[in-house]
Amino acid sequence: MEALISAVAGDLVSRFTSFLLNKYNSSRSRSEEQAEERLQHLLMRVCTIIEEADARYITNSRMIMQLKALSEAMYQGYSVLDNSRYRALQDGASFDEVSNNDSSGSRLYLAKRSRTTAYKATHLESHSTLESLETAIANMKEFVVLLGGCERMSRRPYDVHLYTENYMFGRHAEKQKILSFLLQQNGPPGDHELPVLPIIGGAEIGKKTLVAHVCSDERVRSRFSCILHLNGDDLFRILDHGRTMFGMMLVVIEFASDVDDAEWKNFHSFVIRMGRGSKIIIISKLKRLARFGSEIPIFLSVLSYYELRYLFKTLVFGSADHAEHPRLVQIADEFAKLLHNMQGSLVATNASANLLRKNLNVQFWRSIMEKWLRMVKRNIWMYGANPTMLEQQGQPVDITDFALHPLSMTRYTLHASTRENLPTVDLGEFLADPSIRPKEDFILVTWKSRIPPHNSFPNFVTSPARDADAFLGRKRRGVPI
Repeated sequence: MEALISAVAGDLVSRFTSFLLNKYNSSRSRSEEQAEERLQHLLMRVCTIIEEADARYITNSRMIMQLKALSEAMYQGYSVLDNSRYRALQDGASFDEVSNNDSSGSRLYLAKRSRTTAYKATHLESHSTLESLETAIANMKEFVVLLGGCERMSRRPYDVHLYTENYMFGRHAEKQKILSFLLQQNGPPGDHELPVLPIIGGAEIGKKTLVAHVCSDERVRSRFSCILHLNGDDLFRILDHGRTMFGMMLVVIEFASDVDDAEWKNFHSFVIRMGRGSKIIIISKLKRLARFGSEIPIFLSVLSYYELRYLFKTLVFGSADHAEHPRLVQIADEFAKLLHNMQGSLVATNASANLLRKNLNVQFWRSIMEKWLRMVKRNIWMYGANPTMLEQQGQPVDITDFALHPLSMTRYTLHASTRENLPTVDLGEFLADPSIRPKEDFILVTWKSRIPPHNSFPNFVTSPARDADAFLGRKRRGVPI
């Protein structure tokens, strides 16, 4: 009799607990749905403002600062929205599993407690993001009014969702600053000051692509009679062949090393003589070259995590609806963190996304991400630096985890005549099928941009036999991870 009473009591407690959980979950679901709808609505408004601003010429520096703050809030908002949706699906799956496997009150209580903790964290994050977006939009009233008075560009920017690989992503504020510099009038006739804008930033973060994008603007092209793209080696060749040049010119110079002040002064004087209204843009990763600028330099940093995550997700899903692939969204989030830790390499971001987009499979994405993760850890263990930093310094990068065979790569140089006829392999194909690796030395093309200036990023990979000897003889540094 006592056993029967105990069993009945236990069943009643279990049913009562289930009733409370279902009521709680129903209430929480409504709250989450309302927050998601509100966040989605705000993001739609923000996107509308940013897209409209990207299609106009903004000369007001304060408006440019507001645009930058608004875009940062937008990227963070999309990250929070995706996380909220994924956690809801994940929590629902885990709760159903607990309910099916064990209906005891203690297990249900623990499930409730775990989900409550996760919900609080998600709720706080969503609430903070909502407040940031609402504040940003509330401060945009004057911005929107002033935006209506800005001249519209004659061409619309590419739709990021349809033509992402042919689109200059982000850098909204930086684009507007360069446009403002190029389109503003020079000083009075007696003023011989030559406007010079330095653009400084690390390797492979999009300096040349940004400038090429701005130079393709119709008003910029119509303003200058000629746009010259030079590097440091060509700097003074123009002095011998430039006597026939005249008119208002835009000179874009990329410097890989510092230049003597006297030599710069000589070149500076030459451009002034070319024609009133000429301007210079300096591109370099050397901060010292900012001393030649007449304008406040633009320092390009790596994309923030939220910007990189948004870009990677847009690239990797393409035209597919990422809402239909919640598990892939989580992997994309983890991959974005890995890429951001690699100094936000845009080359690695585009190369990885191009490969993953061809196969929307959870196991495939996991295997590719694990290869990248092992490769990063191996290089930090052996050389004390991540692969991006090693490559920028011209140091070898170990890619054994990509090839399943001891291999290393260094940045390819066209000056090496012995490498001209080497076989070429695409990184995406190589990651998907390491067996395509040639037996001899070869060129590994990490990525080739589809937008001007169509940069290609080749690397020289040593032959397996010679690399195996070097691999065994390397001195390991650091602590294994």
